[in-house]
Amino acid sequence: MRILNRASIVVLLLLPLCFSAATGRPQSNHGGKIQTTYDGFTQETIVSLRKMRISCDGIKSTFKNACVSVSVSLHCPGVQASKVNNVSMQLMFETSAWDQRHALDQRGLIVVANNETLRVGQMKLINQAVNDSMTETLGIEFPYQTFKKMADAQFVEMQVGPTRFMLRNKNLDAFRDLDGRIVK
Repeated sequence: MRILNRASIVVLLLLPLCFSAATGRPQSNHGGKIQTTYDGFTQETIVSLRKMRISCDGIKSTFKNACVSVSVSLHCPGVQASKVNNVSMQLMFETSAWDQRHALDQRGLIVVANNETLRVGQMKLINQAVNDSMTETLGIEFPYQTFKKMADAQFVEMQVGPTRFMLRNKNLDAFRDLDGRIVK
């Protein structure tokens, strides 16, 4: 049993190095932080793009004085990163306006990737905090092929209820870098 545990630890320590070498690309300048971890409870390898800002410019006149950020995780069964079971994504909305929360009937996520409309599904409330500003985190799980379409696209626009925003080039570069960590 000790040998198995030591072998697992060695594999987990070398796993991020293998993914970087497997892509054959230098690190990108997108500014996002990508990490690879193994969750022993769920027995899966998780390749994640940590929270990354999309915009703070006010979003398509529907979400003024607001910021939106994204985090994405690719869930791979076991100790490997060549097959993705599903993708989880969280969108974080921060605003000073208390009335800009997303009601239950305004949490449908629609993505337009290169003019293809993807009705991803209903997002769930993960967290809501009210301090000097209001922060709302919505999450959703969806198939890897949907994420792949977003990562391969030249432009991606998202809509959650009335809130619309476009991913910037640095966000798309981070999505591509995250997808590149999957050994194909």
